[in-house]
Formats: sequence, C-alpha cells, structure tokens
Amino acid sequence: MELSVYKIDGTESGKKVTLDSSIFGIEPNDHAIYLDVKQYLANQRQGTHKTKDRSEVSYSTKKMGRQKGGGGARHGSIKSNIYVGGGRAFGPKPHGYGFKLNKKLKQLARYSALSYKAQDNAIIMVEPFTMDAPKTKEFIQILDNIKANGRRTLFVLPENSLNIYKSSRNLQNVNVISVDEINTYNIMNAYQLVMVDGVQDIIAERRK
Repeated sequence: MELSVYKIDGTESGKKVTLDSSIFGIEPNDHAIYLDVKQYLANQRQGTHKTKDRSEVSYSTKKMGRQKGGGGARHGSIKSNIYVGGGRAFGPKPHGYGFKLNKKLKQLARYSALSYKAQDNAIIMVEPFTMDAPKTKEFIQILDNIKANGRRTLFVLPENSLNIYKSSRNLQNVNVISVDEINTYNIMNAYQLVMVDGVQDIIAERRK
C-alpha cells in the first residue's frame, strides 16, 4: 500500500511511502484483536473492590438469644449476613484481573488492527515536525490542515515529544503516543491513524 506524505500545512510533500504488506496488509484476525483488547482493559482495572464479611463488621459478639426454646431459628451473632448491617456473604475481595497472552498473538493483534485501518483508508502520513512550545491552537490547525480533526484520532510519533503531547492533551478526541506505546486497543479505538513518517519503518524493523 502506497501513501502520500503530507506537510503540516496540508500540502503533499511529494514523497510517497510504501507500507509493509506483512504488517499493514495481512488478513485481520478478529479473535486475536478481541483477546488483546480484553487483556488491555483487564489490566486497567484496579481490582481493589472489597466488602466486609462477618469477621470484620463492628458489632457486638454477644449471643443474641439462648440456643433452644426461643421458638425460632438459633442465632449466634448480630454480625450474620441475614441482618441489616451484618457482614456480606461471599462478597468481592481484592484481586487482579490480568492474564497472560503470548507475544506472537499480541503482535498478530496489532498487525490485524493496523491492517483494518489500511483497508479503511484511515491512515494519514505526515512528515516529521517539531513544536517550539506547547500550543493547542497550532496543533488543532495542523489537524485541520491534514483533515484529521473531528473524529477520534491516534497520533503516533517516532519518539516522545513533550511539546506535541502538551499541545494535544486538552483535546478530547486526540491521543498522542510514541511508537513504543502503540497497542491494539488504541488503534481500534481511533477512527483514523496519523503516523509521522518513520513510524512505519520502526514497526517493520521490530518485526524482524
């Protein structure tokens, strides 16, 4: 797949890049994408949910009534889960939700997500640029120039740029990351993918 590289003013630079078909042109594997996204979302969960059981509730430990002769069921403690304010039976406890996935499966998921974006013509290539200072207004103008504003956009840089990141962090529909941070969830969650020229070479190099 061949794409034109745009300048940040929206004009074509005259350069064209060819995307590696073994990364951007494979048959997408939906199940691999599902598993990788599921793992990513599971890892975002804190897992700190907790309820008190009957051993942790602050109530009297006095037996409520005698064992026999009361005419009803026997009760040993007001902490029992059958009483209002008592401990909860089988309540949630802190635990992790993460699970393991093989590296090759995660790689397949990323390449499948990139291939979907390529199939949908949702990849925009821009030439490398820098920003002297964080300027949200200037960054919005760049997005308008390359026609990448309005929908959820994933902006991928070859390396971290603090000024570009700070210029975008107030924009709800824009996510700026480096190529080191790219993952299946971010790719699939975006309507379009903006890559700075050079990112595709780094991804291809890491495949070897």
